[in-house]
Amino acid sequence: MIAANELFSVRGRTALVTGGATGLGRICAEALLSAGARVLIASRKAEACEAAARELSALGPCEGFGGTVADEAGVKALAAETRKRADALHILVNNAGANWGEPFETYPWKAWERVLSVNVTGLFTLSRDLAPMLIASATRERPSTIINMGSVMGYVTQPENAWAYSASKAAVHHLTRILAAELAEKQVTVNALAPGPFPTNMTKFAIGDEAGQARSARAVPMGRVGRPEDIAGPLLFLAGLGGAYTTGAIVPVDGGIGVTAPPAMFGSES
Repeated sequence: MIAANELFSVRGRTALVTGGATGLGRICAEALLSAGARVLIASRKAEACEAAARELSALGPCEGFGGTVADEAGVKALAAETRKRADALHILVNNAGANWGEPFETYPWKAWERVLSVNVTGLFTLSRDLAPMLIASATRERPSTIINMGSVMGYVTQPENAWAYSASKAAVHHLTRILAAELAEKQVTVNALAPGPFPTNMTKFAIGDEAGQARSARAVPMGRVGRPEDIAGPLLFLAGLGGAYTTGAIVPVDGGIGVTAPPAMFGSES
């Protein structure tokens, strides 16, 4: 029987976290570093990424550099820089994401182009381009892994004026399952986390203060917004030995939002 601490260990593994300078990406980077990995973090703001990497280096070996998945050239450059910095890649966390909030009546074409390019097309293309590294690092005993950042918005029907974002995250969930089927025989697991409300830069407009968090918590059955450990735990499960036989899963990290029942159709006494 494997010791409990080894189930969540990523010691000796190399990971790339996109959008790793802030928010959920930084939480992922911190978790992987704390569990023993060497972590590369990339985001479109190179200086912020480099600064974050310097801070995170207190936990373990961390490098930060500029990189975007918003367009084809950006993905190509990011994959090339990853190959330049690492001889092996065991973990890819596709966390980089974009949002655009606007009412239904005025929601623009360019919002769909921007959000889907980053959240879906860029995610797929980077996974494709780095797949050879992941496959080369994988064994039957210890698969490599791709972890995509989905969202509760990918399966609830409340768009919150984020029409493209919600559709993109539903696409991420389904793409995760398709990639899992594609890469299973190559010993690469593909899973997704589907977070509910977490305080990040992306959600700062709504839950950037205590009042906003309290308001959001009322929509969560468990009565609170997410904490860093709520992401770190399932991430390390999926990246560690504990999750080596799990692929194609969409792991809800939403405090019960996804299983909230609608109002009774025939009244509470039926």
